[in-house]
Amino acid sequence: MHFFTQLECEAWIAGLGRQKPDLPAAGTRLRFEYPPEPHRIFNYAAWIAESLTYKQPALLWVTEWGIWPSSENWHLYSKLREVYGEKRLLHEAPGHYFLDYETADLASFIQVAMLNGWGGYVLMQADYVNVFFSHDEYVDLFAKHAENLPDVKTGLGVDGTRSEL
Repeated sequence: MHFFTQLECEAWIAGLGRQKPDLPAAGTRLRFEYPPEPHRIFNYAAWIAESLTYKQPALLWVTEWGIWPSSENWHLYSKLREVYGEKRLLHEAPGHYFLDYETADLASFIQVAMLNGWGGYVLMQADYVNVFFSHDEYVDLFAKHAENLPDVKTGLGVDGTRSEL
């Protein structure tokens, strides 16, 4: 796992010839709310990390924090970063780049980010489906092709709303 600065995150996605999925031309979006029981967030995070990466690298890019300070566990997050030798703060290196075999690590970081009330992206190198999670407790799944979303909806066990962008 590696930590990326904002510029490195932008270079990574540009190097794949893509842009953030919430921008025009993203394709189809499926939105669903966080589960009412916080302990179920791990199930979402683990499924995203294990099923959407297709055994390829992924970038967790945190873009929103500090909106719900009472929900943020900075101590836990800082200790988690330190395990990987990272001393920079979130605003200095908001990107978390996970290799193909680091899905458990990715799931843990997604879970902590969601529980902290943060927002950001989980961008898959595979580009089958990409994820935006919001500080307002919803998840948007983006796919260039609408036929990619039904399996995701089933896998996550969600009743989301679909829209074309």
